[in-house]
Amino acid sequence: MVRKIEKKRKEKIVAVSGGFDPLHIGHIRLLNEAKKLGDHLVVILNNDHWLHAKKGFVFMPEKDRKEILESLVAVDAVQITSHVKNDPDRSVCRELLRLRPHIFANGGDRDREDAGRKSSSLNAEVILCERLGITTVFNVGKGGKVRSSSKLVTRFREGEKRARIRRWRR
Repeated sequence: MVRKIEKKRKEKIVAVSGGFDPLHIGHIRLLNEAKKLGDHLVVILNNDHWLHAKKGFVFMPEKDRKEILESLVAVDAVQITSHVKNDPDRSVCRELLRLRPHIFANGGDRDREDAGRKSSSLNAEVILCERLGITTVFNVGKGGKVRSSSKLVTRFREGEKRARIRRWRR
């Protein structure tokens, strides 16, 4: 699907990136608002290696996350990142180079302040976008960072522990 979209360069391609593990309302708002910025929305999905490096775990495998994202009306295509195990580069620069969208949309905590930090993967992505003439947009979606996938998983795990303790006490 990405190749078909790339051939129609007259139509504006918007890209977003993320782990989406698990998908939550903040992601839905990002995707819906990003879609309004152009004709086609491509999600650059951080793969399982990336999630292990960043969070230390994968809640949902990349294939499941990809299928869920592809089922959303706002999403036209999903491209899984090519990160390898222990990859020192946690940016999506390789994917941006391949895709060359017109717009790279960012929501949540991926803002100008984050982009200014040299230690941030967003810094490298913004520099690449400037070099390639890709417009970078921040604060896409309503309400900024409204949820955290990591916090949702942590709350789930804590709830599971409490539930097990209650079952054992009976």
